[in-house]
Amino acid sequence: MLTTKFKIIDNEPEKEYAQMVSLEHRKKFAQFFTPFVIAEFMANWILENKELQTVLDPAFGLGIFARAIRQKNADCLIKGFEIDETILQEANAIFEHEENTSIFLKDYMFIDWGNHYDGIICNPPYFKFHDYDNKTVLNEIEENLGLKLNGFTNLYTLFLLKSAYQLNKNGRSAYIIPSEFLNSDYGKLVKSYLIENKLLRYIIVFDFEENVFDDALTTASILLFANDNEKSEVEFMNVKSLDELQFLQTKIQSYPKSKADNSFSFSELNPDIKWRAYYQKQNATQFKNLVPFSTYGKVMRGIATGANEYFTFNQSKAKKYDIDEKFLLPCITKSVDVSGVFFTKENFEELKQQDKNIFLFNATEQTEALSKYILKGEAEKINKRFLTASRNPWYALEKRPPSPIWVSVFNRNGLRFIRNEANISNLTTFHCIYLNLFSVQKVDLLFAYLLTDISKEIFNDNRREYGNGLHKFEPNDINKALMVDLDKISKTDEKQILALFFEYRKSELSGNPNIGLLEAINGIFVKLFSS
Repeated sequence: MLTTKFKIIDNEPEKEYAQMVSLEHRKKFAQFFTPFVIAEFMANWILENKELQTVLDPAFGLGIFARAIRQKNADCLIKGFEIDETILQEANAIFEHEENTSIFLKDYMFIDWGNHYDGIICNPPYFKFHDYDNKTVLNEIEENLGLKLNGFTNLYTLFLLKSAYQLNKNGRSAYIIPSEFLNSDYGKLVKSYLIENKLLRYIIVFDFEENVFDDALTTASILLFANDNEKSEVEFMNVKSLDELQFLQTKIQSYPKSKADNSFSFSELNPDIKWRAYYQKQNATQFKNLVPFSTYGKVMRGIATGANEYFTFNQSKAKKYDIDEKFLLPCITKSVDVSGVFFTKENFEELKQQDKNIFLFNATEQTEALSKYILKGEAEKINKRFLTASRNPWYALEKRPPSPIWVSVFNRNGLRFIRNEANISNLTTFHCIYLNLFSVQKVDLLFAYLLTDISKEIFNDNRREYGNGLHKFEPNDINKALMVDLDKISKTDEKQILALFFEYRKSELSGNPNIGLLEAINGIFVKLFSS
């Protein structure tokens, strides 16, 4: 049991709880706690509503928002919902003497639709879409709000939509959520709803490398809503450190009179684009003659097995289960196994000799050894997993031919491209780039460009941000990104670029990469395409 004697202005209850309850339990219930300084900032927005009588916290946790509110308002009625009995017991102990605070063991998404509140404040649960019954929740949203959302829509945005619906006249809401929905495909319909209901006033994006939430690899944003007619625009702000919140506090307290430095009317906001364009400088604006990357090819994710520990093989494992190599598909299974930007047949042979997992089980026939290994998988219920259960037969691999270029999924220093000269397959550790008929003729020129800093700068406009400075690119993030128009390059410049490129390839394969050659290639592209 947590001590009920806590300093109301810090995260002491959350720290005690984290020591008492396992990380596994906290992740199961998506319990990532808000720093008190942020909770206080959000609470102050709610408290600026002079008509504040009722407050809702849809994901109560240990009541950090209620604790922040109680510093300035002892009378408003606070209602909280929580689905975890363990944390509810601790929260009840903290608030046992609070007559005006009530916490219920209920799932917010399925109840309370008929009630409206003067203030709603929340740090909603952050789950991967397949870790909860999203179909049932999406049906709930469709029935009550008339919105038919993408099946990949994250639960935290569904909390957000419901809370916007539940705001009283002149009510205010404050949400802290991952900023990924601002720049993701599933976020388009969510953003459309936020534009249509005209309640959103501020989007504050935490643009610093540390995680806001301990143990959660995600960046954060604060969304502030007001159900009034005082403003018809949304202001976007970047916060580089928690210290900057104090400055924003003063600015927001003067709402609606505060001067908007970076605001857009609801009619100006486009739900179909990444909203990063509204709050971060776009690198592509520095360059001319740009075209979509899809002009030259298509990016697709690598092979997803659904059970890598079962499907991946090295030579020792193949020998153990007597699996002939003709039933093993050569495949890169880990990005760490690829060190350079050219992956050759010699590199593959080295990994093979090191007994790395560089094969996938590929039962294209029925032999005694294959049948035994398939039965082993069924005994371990590999065939019942999320992906395998949808395949027929369950052990069949996705039809995904080797691609000539791989690109990293996660990165911290810009996209990493690899030329797949070994012509082998890859798991989802890399995306595949398949070139179209026209770009096959320019593959060397294209790859030379992909190795440059200018290409990484422009691609970064489409990145997704996670905590600790980690960036991610989904296939469509790259497909829709811009790049230079290779057809605008003269034959003379192309010849010079390719000469430098082949020299660089030779230097890297010799084990002594000449970065100066890449810088020279980059310089040519900058000269040709700077606006």
